[in-house]
Amino acid sequence: MRAVVSRVAWARVSVEGEVVGALDEPGLLVLLGVHREDGPDAPGTMARKLHELRLLRGERSCAETGAGLLVVSQFTLYGDTRKGRRPSWSAAAAPDAAREAVDAVVAALRARGAPVAQGEFGADMRVDSANDGPFTVLVET
Repeated sequence: MRAVVSRVAWARVSVEGEVVGALDEPGLLVLLGVHREDGPDAPGTMARKLHELRLLRGERSCAETGAGLLVVSQFTLYGDTRKGRRPSWSAAAAPDAAREAVDAVVAALRARGAPVAQGEFGADMRVDSANDGPFTVLVET
């Protein structure tokens, strides 16, 4: 799994003009990609990393502060652009497996007590946010 994680003042994701997930307070915006070879432990590992990473102001984590996370599936994180002009998506998990893995990350975060909002898997989403810092990191399992 791979996630691009931004510390945000706020974030929201909309589908067809309707907000489907939002953080109205500071937290983390997580763009989450699933690799075709991710094993069954990957969602739990990613959830732990996201919840415990000290990315918020004052080097604090969501676990420490109770800050929320907005998780948005993003298969394009596994786009390969090394050859030609068109990315290859062959490393990304198949849609059904990716949906299951993203849902498992969200469930694991919620089981840890994290407030989680999410996008709509497979939809054409618009993501709006106000980066705080800006502070963005790549997290991998």
